[in-house]
Amino acid sequence: MIKNRTTQLIFQSFYCAIGLIGAVASLGIFDDILNPRWDFYAHFTNLSNYLCIGIMFAELVQTAKKSENSYVSASPLLKFIGLLGIMLTFLVFNFLLAGRPDREFQANWRVSSICLHVILPIMYIFDWLLFYEHKKIRWFYPLVSVAFPLLYIIFIYTRAFIVNFNPEVPYLYPYFFLNLDNLGVAGVAKWVAILFAGFIVLGYIFYGIDKLIKSKE
Repeated sequence: MIKNRTTQLIFQSFYCAIGLIGAVASLGIFDDILNPRWDFYAHFTNLSNYLCIGIMFAELVQTAKKSENSYVSASPLLKFIGLLGIMLTFLVFNFLLAGRPDREFQANWRVSSICLHVILPIMYIFDWLLFYEHKKIRWFYPLVSVAFPLLYIIFIYTRAFIVNFNPEVPYLYPYFFLNLDNLGVAGVAKWVAILFAGFIVLGYIFYGIDKLIKSKE
């Protein structure tokens, strides 16, 4: 646990800088600067990272304003929701998506992929472990946090409904486990149930870690 204000400022500044690079890369600017992608909002990866970048920027502002060394304490619930969201992004990509045979291997090494799937998630969890004030997580936070991926799924299917489930719409189903055409309702429901259960378990693992961490007074 690190209270040092200068160390926090440096870490948070690096995170925000890398986050800005990742956010720009998510628009496809580095691939084709003249034709940015406007479907960036369809990916949970992007949305979870944008949330965490916003949270980290708020932390940076809070740290810059304080004059003494202390732990970061901005919005424990929002910090926790971001933590679970970014870890879901990290785990699903690296264990379910990155090695799929229908995925172009080189895509895993693009700037956006490395920043949003690896660097920022790892930095976010280290920020939470090292700089954030602990013993503030309530028992129901893991359950409340499910609202984030749930709202995302509702958004994806609302968008699909609006475009009449047109398969020609880019990223109609951004992830294979949401593809109604291939899996059907039962198949999608099974995957969603598995991911949600894992999400809640992960939440309680972090809840337990939070209770075990001893802060240096």
